[in-house]
Amino acid sequence: MAGHSLTTVSSLQCPHGGTVIIISTNTRVKAVSAPMATATDVFIVAGCPISSPCLTVRWLITDVRVKVNGIPSLSRSSVGLCLNGLQIPQGPVVIMNTQAKVQSQ
Repeated sequence: MAGHSLTTVSSLQCPHGGTVIIISTNTRVKAVSAPMATATDVFIVAGCPISSPCLTVRWLITDVRVKVNGIPSLSRSSVGLCLNGLQIPQGPVVIMNTQAKVQSQ
């Protein structure tokens, strides 16, 4: 599967509308002037309104052909789960917006 690559300025949400903030250690590989997101980056969920709120994202399906510094990159076709503080899955992350120039798979 292929899709537009995720970067640190991509818009992601938890299934309940909380905002996902991407904190990347990648400073070298960029797509449209923003660092590309990788599977090992930190994804923090802020503003999830449910009683056991989503706090983080764990990626289950990443890009298989494209790597950033040896780490799988992420794209619109990647699949991640939002987790609460006890690491219990709360639902899939929703990829709202990505950059439109670079694709990965």
